[in-house]
Amino acid sequence: ASEVEIACASMSDLKLIGFGNPLLDISAVVEQDVLDKWGAKLNDAILAEDKHKPMYAELTESHSVEYIAGGATQNSIRVAQWMMGKPGSTAYVGCIGTDAFGEQLEKAARADGVNVAYMKHPETPTGTCAVLVKAGERSLIANLSAANCYDIAHFETPEIQALVKESQIVYSAGFFLTVSPPTMVALGKHVAATYKTMCVNLSAPFICQFFKDPLLEVMPYVDFLFGNESEAAEFGKSMGWGEDVETVALKASALPKASGARPRVVIFTQGKDPTIVALGGGISKFDVDVLPKEALVDTNGAGDAFVGGFLAKLSQAADLAECVRAGNWAARQIIQVSGCKIPEGACTYA
Repeated sequence: ASEVEIACASMSDLKLIGFGNPLLDISAVVEQDVLDKWGAKLNDAILAEDKHKPMYAELTESHSVEYIAGGATQNSIRVAQWMMGKPGSTAYVGCIGTDAFGEQLEKAARADGVNVAYMKHPETPTGTCAVLVKAGERSLIANLSAANCYDIAHFETPEIQALVKESQIVYSAGFFLTVSPPTMVALGKHVAATYKTMCVNLSAPFICQFFKDPLLEVMPYVDFLFGNESEAAEFGKSMGWGEDVETVALKASALPKASGARPRVVIFTQGKDPTIVALGGGISKFDVDVLPKEALVDTNGAGDAFVGGFLAKLSQAADLAECVRAGNWAARQIIQVSGCKIPEGACTYA
């Protein structure tokens, strides 16, 4: 989409807004010793520590790397935009630096038709995420940099408030809890007061372990909670519910809610195993179409794409079964390319 198309898209086209950590993925296929060296586990995501600082440069020297627009929330919004079709159906907010990586992120999101409204931090570089891929599975090590500088003052500006006011659905990955819980709570209060929809993702086991307090502070406002089986197990463990995914889904759906108008829906994906949905004290399971192993490139962005597909249909008031089907279809497309790359051309989902 061109700048003109997005600018001309009426604000009334805007249905979905995301707040998150915009990162440029630095993706490489690696050997086990690289994972071991940096203390990385497959199907996991962690924040970079000082010991990880040299990794990014080392990776680019020792391996063939690919730079891909990333950041969990931004990935979901880009996929949703692709499936919704009309430029400007989505908006995205987060903090980047005033550098080449930031420009690359903005260009990618705008090309996909997303109305991006970044806060820009002149002194801090745009965040990056090392994506270590082995046998199709991925491990993520995020160096937030500028993404960590997001400030609620930006959220309070007239430009961002206008976008929030027009949107019907708000989405944030749990990763944003490491940056600006006050922004997420403010979004939650707006959503509860205006009977809109708030969606949040558990995102990674470490969020459930170390950011449980801000997660539970936001939870009353959450209408749709997403996660995968390892995040669900970690959340269950931290809450004292055990690690059974269905039990965790039911108990999470029953946590107190600020807007009592409708029950919370909890959606846990389990890779190729059935997607679990908890709602109103019951569990539904939705089978996933299996992809031949040789067609799998990597799982980076699979969960994000699932959310993107789900939210695209949710914005069109589709039923839960259709939202899950769209989510699994979107994930299936993304795992056939490296990273969360939006396929060329119009979306063929039917």
